[in-house]
Amino acid sequence: MNTEQAVDLQVDISQTSPMPLRGSFSCAPGQMLALVGPSGAGKTSMLRVLAGLLQPENARVSVGSDIWCDTAQGLHMRPQQRRVGLVFQNYALMPHMNAVDNVALAMLHLPSALRLQQARDWLQRMGLTPDQQNRLPALLSGGQQQRVALARALARQPRLLLMDEPFSAVDQMSRRSLYGLIADLRRDLHIPIVLVTHDLNEARQLADKLVVMDAGEVLQEGTPAHIYRSPRNARVADLVGIPNRFHGRWLGNRGPHALPEGFAWLEWLPHADAKSGLALMVKDKGRLKTWGQPVTWVIQGDGFQVNPVLTEDAASDSQRLVLQAQVSALRSLGEISLATLALAEPAGTQLQLTLSGTQRHKVKTGQQISVSMDCRWIHVMPVRR
Repeated sequence: MNTEQAVDLQVDISQTSPMPLRGSFSCAPGQMLALVGPSGAGKTSMLRVLAGLLQPENARVSVGSDIWCDTAQGLHMRPQQRRVGLVFQNYALMPHMNAVDNVALAMLHLPSALRLQQARDWLQRMGLTPDQQNRLPALLSGGQQQRVALARALARQPRLLLMDEPFSAVDQMSRRSLYGLIADLRRDLHIPIVLVTHDLNEARQLADKLVVMDAGEVLQEGTPAHIYRSPRNARVADLVGIPNRFHGRWLGNRGPHALPEGFAWLEWLPHADAKSGLALMVKDKGRLKTWGQPVTWVIQGDGFQVNPVLTEDAASDSQRLVLQAQVSALRSLGEISLATLALAEPAGTQLQLTLSGTQRHKVKTGQQISVSMDCRWIHVMPVRR
């Protein structure tokens, strides 16, 4: 367990070579931050900068009051000086050493007997039995090897823990077990933790904060709930997998009738070139000024309520709209079902919803249903030219 004073990780980087990296983010002690984005987004390169394995062109990296890198001052602390714990996708264990000796490698500054005892203590915390602790890596399962790698990283008493796709090489059952282990450890480890992952569900389950990257640039930083409800732009919405993203036209106060302060009209278009659509009353955050400008907008599944009974005369108001739809596809995923709905209006528009509980058993493919949409969940974004 790390007993040193808690410290924040602060990162600010801007470079064009050897690969583009640009943006800033922070991670508090005891917090897990997930770097997410497609292959080639720069996630692992960013991790290498934090570890000191890649010297950036222009950056400042600090942990608490210690400056690990400041190119403006010509400062670049070596990896050995940073006390970073690293956990890799492929475990990176010494194949000729048993689990205890692999963990003990992180504590060569201690007397032999003490480092072996501490190695066993860490492996016990990871859930490995005495017999498993004495095995070579080849005689351990993938999940067990990753536990050894995690024990080795933590045995260094790191000030920062970095994990690069640590769960992608293990089976689903082992992965869920490792999730639980990480959650338990975080209660004791009061250090910043940075996770690189391609798995958005994994990031949402484990991380307190997401940093969305693309082409080396930090596009948005925030809690999973905030980013999924309010992505900065359409690219972020795509990268975090928000399914319900639509075309629109910003009408401001030029709609069917006058609106109260803080609201505006959004025209929901079936496609980008449509001449007309459905008027929706949405919150006006003051960021969109031009009448008629094209926009995209998203809405989470939380903004919908499905009524398995078709209600032709259901009451709609400006903020809660009742839509008529047909269930065009339904896919069961254990305790939830993914439903694709074809809307009557705007014609040709589809919704993707997750159904759970008894509600999902009342919906069948081909069925006509009603869907209530709460417009307060709508988030509008300008279209980049």
